[in-house]
Amino acid sequence: MQEEIILVLNFDSHHSQKIARKVRDLKVYSEILPYTVSIERIKNLKPKGIIMAVDANNLTAKGADKYINQVYHLGIPTIIISEPCGDEISDFIFGTCECRGTWTPSNFIQASIESIKEKVGDKRALCALSGGVDSSVAAVLMHKAIGDQLVCVFVDHGLLRKNEADEVENTFKGQFNLNLIRVNAQDRFLDRLAGVSDPETKRMIIGEEFIRVFEEESGKLGKMDFLVQGTIYPDVVESGADESSLVKSHHNVGGLPGDFDFREIIEPLRNLFKDEVRRVGEELGIPHHMVWRQPFPGPGLAIRVIGDVTREKLQILREADAIYREEIAKAGLDREIWQYFAVLTDMKSVGITGGKRTYDYTIALRGVTSIDGMRANWARIPHEVLDRISRRVTNEVPHVNRVVYDISSKPPATIEWE
Repeated sequence: MQEEIILVLNFDSHHSQKIARKVRDLKVYSEILPYTVSIERIKNLKPKGIIMAVDANNLTAKGADKYINQVYHLGIPTIIISEPCGDEISDFIFGTCECRGTWTPSNFIQASIESIKEKVGDKRALCALSGGVDSSVAAVLMHKAIGDQLVCVFVDHGLLRKNEADEVENTFKGQFNLNLIRVNAQDRFLDRLAGVSDPETKRMIIGEEFIRVFEEESGKLGKMDFLVQGTIYPDVVESGADESSLVKSHHNVGGLPGDFDFREIIEPLRNLFKDEVRRVGEELGIPHHMVWRQPFPGPGLAIRVIGDVTREKLQILREADAIYREEIAKAGLDREIWQYFAVLTDMKSVGITGGKRTYDYTIALRGVTSIDGMRANWARIPHEVLDRISRRVTNEVPHVNRVVYDISSKPPATIEWE
């Protein structure tokens, strides 16, 4: 779909993501692949240039010498980079490779619409709409391409934030006039998650249950050939779908079951980082507050409740999370912080409430700054803001007597706790 591609071959480098982002910031599309990718696949991609991202302390990954020679013999402009130097990359892609810089939101939208129309034809598509940034942009993009052939299904799985289900329904039915069906599936999700503590198992259960709900709705609506998802590039990378190491399975990538009734899955945002998704959303005319809504994982609060998931725990977490988000917005920090949310830990500790001993839960607050979600630093929230949040949570939320703040960056931690 892209006129110009700069291929970033990752030779076990810590800088491959930064290099790819620098290329994209210059309005040239880049894609990251491991150095084990076949030479034939490289030929099929027809890149304008190749950047070999290597580790400065180990200039060639194990067994890579022969592979590097094969790449050089392709006759495609190639450089080796151990540090993401901006000037060197600008000279390479515009000078050596003679790229024109056509990777823009408007061009992406136009190319996507043409590709979607060609793929879908006169058939129908079912969009998995969560109300988050990614699925919202995917839904509007699909609607522009195929109009009434698109049906959006919003699954209320009982794992959403406070009042979120009603907000999603009101926004997309009223403002966007999309054909939206809201499915109340709280009981089936929570029943299947009962007693499950392992985070990967949670993700797999939720991923499979999503597909089963969509299949059932598809059956009610008549044949739906395509399933649309808001998968983005970090989901693909972290789920190991680019042949790199698995970090965790995202429910809409690694969590899909092998058998489902759709002809094909369409993921129009699969090659975009989060900030690129936001720019596309603005170009599509999606309201500012929707485009800049903070990321929310598909498995929802299930992976923010550490250990087994119960209705009581979810209610505790919803109230604490709502207070946190309210205070961050009041402090004017909601645009500065990439993502902020509460986690209900599985730890209880001794406390004092109303002069009496308690043995209740600990809430952990998480806040990070980032550009694309691939790397993140913990957010330096002012102490007085944290103090207000802590006091409100311990005073207003039952069964919580302690609040802690997570000061871990990514890596080594991930943004979500599970």
